[in-house]
Order: sequence, then structure tokens, then C-alpha cells
Amino acid sequence: MGKGLGDKLVLAISSRALFDLRESHRVYESEGVEAYRQYQIEHEDEILMPGDAFPLVEKLLGLNSALGQSQVEVILVSRNSADTGLRAFNSIQHYGLGISRAAFVGGRSPDPYLAAFGCQLFLSTHAEDVRSALRSGFGAATILSGGARRSASNELRIAFDGDAVLFSDESERVYQQGGLEAFQSHERESARELLGGGPFKPFLAALHRLQQAFPEEACPIRTALVTARSAPAHERVIRTLREWNIRLDESYFLGGLEKAAILETFGADVFFDDQPGHCEKTREVVATGHVPHGVSNEPQL
Repeated sequence: MGKGLGDKLVLAISSRALFDLRESHRVYESEGVEAYRQYQIEHEDEILMPGDAFPLVEKLLGLNSALGQSQVEVILVSRNSADTGLRAFNSIQHYGLGISRAAFVGGRSPDPYLAAFGCQLFLSTHAEDVRSALRSGFGAATILSGGARRSASNELRIAFDGDAVLFSDESERVYQQGGLEAFQSHERESARELLGGGPFKPFLAALHRLQQAFPEEACPIRTALVTARSAPAHERVIRTLREWNIRLDESYFLGGLEKAAILETFGADVFFDDQPGHCEKTREVVATGHVPHGVSNEPQL
């Protein structure tokens, strides 16, 4: 992974995840690239409304002010050309977002440039770009539009699913192939064997480094694990995180219960999950990133 930005937390985000570009995207889909380009040029002085990932980006960048130094870098990574990207930069300046770097790749996948910037996370509304980034080893998620959003707060709260997100999908494969009894038996037998790292492990590690820069009693970042696991499958998760030396502030082992109510109570700014069914339910109460990784996202034969 590239080290051009040092040990910062580096997030790459598409313009459609950061801003509400639904109207111009309809022009693109109905009239094509040239009509879209012309539309954006004609409207480039009109400020874009915030998109689903805007509050997350705003809070992440706010950590730089809280720390008094730049430890978070957000990079705009877009399939647009720089010509059509001017409207996005005008909007960035309007909202006072500390974003100065961008990659406009002219209709191609931005995946090859994530390593060059040293990104730990890529957020987009373009599902195939997200899959490509995951195949290349990056944490990535498709941001889903949804319902209510958390009320304004300076505290950044991020929640993660476990298997196929923070951890590998090895245990989920056992569950899907053999059912709950086989899964629980496997986890009991493997309780002292570490789980493999999933695609979001580097992002969680970068968040943890940021947390350590603040006094524990005044840290503005709070993380949570929200998983369908339950006892006895909890032990392996706890031992793995302990071995990684990564702290999660809160952990919820729900044993198959719905996640939406917990996420709403936790006040998550964003939740990352690999299972489409879970994402459809949680997107109504929290900005949700679908992580199309692991066995739950493989074609059913």
C-alpha cells in the first residue's frame, strides 16, 4: 500500500456518495455522457446538497481540528472528468470541507488509484467499483440511500458487522453450509484460533490509532460491533480483537435479532454490513454501507 500520506486515515469517496447528484445522474442515464457533461457545466455554480455520506465525511475531517493537526485525509475519487468535477469542488468549498486532493478518471474505474493514495476505505454508489476495490484488498462499501439520519452531534459513531467485514467469512461459510448447530460447534472448537482479518480491519485499525490520540475520557470517536453472533461464538471474536490490540467501545452479540433498533439506539453515523437483507433494514435508520464481500455475495448456483 502506498505511503504518500504517511499514517493518516485516508478515505476515498465518490462525488455521488458525498453529494446528492440524483438529478444529474438521471440526465446521464437518459441522455448520455455529453448531455451530462453539459448539464454539469451549466449548473456548476449551483451548490450541491449533501449526500448520504456527507455527515460522516464532515465528522471525520472535524477530527483534524480537534487534534490540531491533519490526521484524516479525504480524497474525492470520481468517474467524472475534471471539467464536470468543478461543480463538486465548488460545493466542497461552499461547505468548508478540508478536501484538496482528487482523482477524476474519465469514466474508468478508480480502483487502481486507491493504492497510490494509501486508502483504507473507499465509499461509492457505484457497486461494481466497490466490488473491484474489495477484490484489490481495500475496505469498500456501496452507500445506500435511506431514511432518517442521526441528529447533529460532534461525536463520530461507526458500527461494523463482524464476519466478512471486520473478519474473514470463514465462519459464515460454515453457517451457510451446515446451519446454526454446525456453526456453534465450529466456533466452540476454534475458540482460541484467531479469525482472519476482513476487508475493514485496516480501517478499524486506523480509527483505533486516531482514538489513541485523544484522552480516553474525551475521545470524540466511538466504535461498535453489531453482529448476529451469540454465545458461544462470541469468545473467538473477543480473543481476535484482543490479539489485534484493537479496542471496540461497544459490542452487541444479537443472536439473530434485528440490528436496526440497536443501531438507532447507539446513534450510528454509518453501519457496514455484508448481507443485503440486513442492509435493506438498517438503511431506514442509519446511513448504511453494503460490503459486497464473502459468501453472502457470491452467485447462488
